[in-house]
Amino acid sequence: MKEINGIMMQYFEWYLDCKQNLWNIIAQNAKKLSNIGVTALWLPPAYKGIGGKDEVGYGVYDLYDLGEFDQKGSIKTKYGSKDEYINCIATLKQEGIFSYADIVLNHKMGADMLQTIPATRVDWANHNIQTSEQETVKVATKFTFPNRKKKYSDFEWNWTHFDGIDYNDATKEHSIFKFKDKSWDDTVDEEYGNYDYLMGADIDFTNKEVIEECYKWAKWYLEETKVDGFRLDAVKHINMHFYKDWIKKLREETKKELYTVGEYWSGDVSKLHRYITETEGQICLFDVPLHYNLSIASKDENYDLTKIFERTLVKDNPQKAVTFVDNHDTQPSQSLESFVKPWFKQSAYALILLRNQGYPCVFYGDFYGIPYSGIEPTKDLEILMKLRKEKAYGNQIDYFDNPNCVGWTREGTDEYIKSGLAVIISNKKDDEKKMYIGEKFAGKRFIDALNNCEEIVEIDSQGEGMFKVKEKSVSVWIET
Repeated sequence: MKEINGIMMQYFEWYLDCKQNLWNIIAQNAKKLSNIGVTALWLPPAYKGIGGKDEVGYGVYDLYDLGEFDQKGSIKTKYGSKDEYINCIATLKQEGIFSYADIVLNHKMGADMLQTIPATRVDWANHNIQTSEQETVKVATKFTFPNRKKKYSDFEWNWTHFDGIDYNDATKEHSIFKFKDKSWDDTVDEEYGNYDYLMGADIDFTNKEVIEECYKWAKWYLEETKVDGFRLDAVKHINMHFYKDWIKKLREETKKELYTVGEYWSGDVSKLHRYITETEGQICLFDVPLHYNLSIASKDENYDLTKIFERTLVKDNPQKAVTFVDNHDTQPSQSLESFVKPWFKQSAYALILLRNQGYPCVFYGDFYGIPYSGIEPTKDLEILMKLRKEKAYGNQIDYFDNPNCVGWTREGTDEYIKSGLAVIISNKKDDEKKMYIGEKFAGKRFIDALNNCEEIVEIDSQGEGMFKVKEKSVSVWIET
């Protein structure tokens, strides 16, 4: 389901003001997105959250409410109604674009009733360390969804379906409370000793009722919405074997590929490798280490560009790597803020869009801008996406031989008319690099598709050209 030279696009940012109309907007834009090379959309969480019409989607309340029931102060979600969501997915299909649903199973928020139960506190810095004797706490763990009236599912959640929570309503205290007779899930990230607990009422993925309900819900969701795959949120906080078994079973029962990418937020590539191994290669991952390399490179003009792909997933395991420049968590004012600086954005996107490794994901906030933060759209990002669709084919030759100026060429293929290109990036001064692009281009003239350089490059009889780049920029050379 990842087409050759496919492009995923994350079609939201944190502060998106879509007036509960995003699903309709996407449907209207589907044809244009297809034309510029988008082959899949990562759609935001579609179910009702604690924030109702203002919920971005990660404070999950009711997974069965896709904008259909009057819950949390609204019928529609932030992005629209259930019918609009289903129509949006169908319209994307007509334009040849896959839909990936954002799946948030780690926690629940906004319970309908409180429960009084025994629990012990654990240390914020090490969740394995108990810091109190057992005490009685009043916690938000009873989910009955009264306004849905058991439509689609009569499953109700109670405290036994969770491991812990971070708030005691009786005392108004914020602390991590682990429930009586509960253990944190194993095979999760080791940060904070054990990083099972993240937020809200933390779901217990060893509970058989929970596992069964998560399967039932996913089957319902697939049948109801017809999505093509998943983006899994916060996988490092969930028992690795749960998602491995979950996606395997869904693929077997639906007979569909169900392309799946997980968000394992770590700059340590060895942790990503371990996750892929533990899940038997069932799940691809976002290349967080590459994002950090791009972010650091944008903040340090002495960064050694020859090392930009060092210790990244796309270098070690390109078939499992979804590459990205930024997302809703890394944008300004967000918890993982590490936004790539504007001067380097074009170069960063060239590095993920115009090479033959990895599955690139374009961020809505880079494509359209982020008005909340006064951020303009990345210049000529649409051109770079079209270049991937039309030109970035054939054998790739790398010239990562200068700390401040790197490049590569793609020789093109007969299947794609006038395909082939040469990319050169500088993080310091104007520069140039002699690169081989193929003898079939001998005598051909090349221009910079981004218009950062005005010169014309002529390919010599050996199939080489002297390709130029201006200071702190990127040039993409294509046949005239």
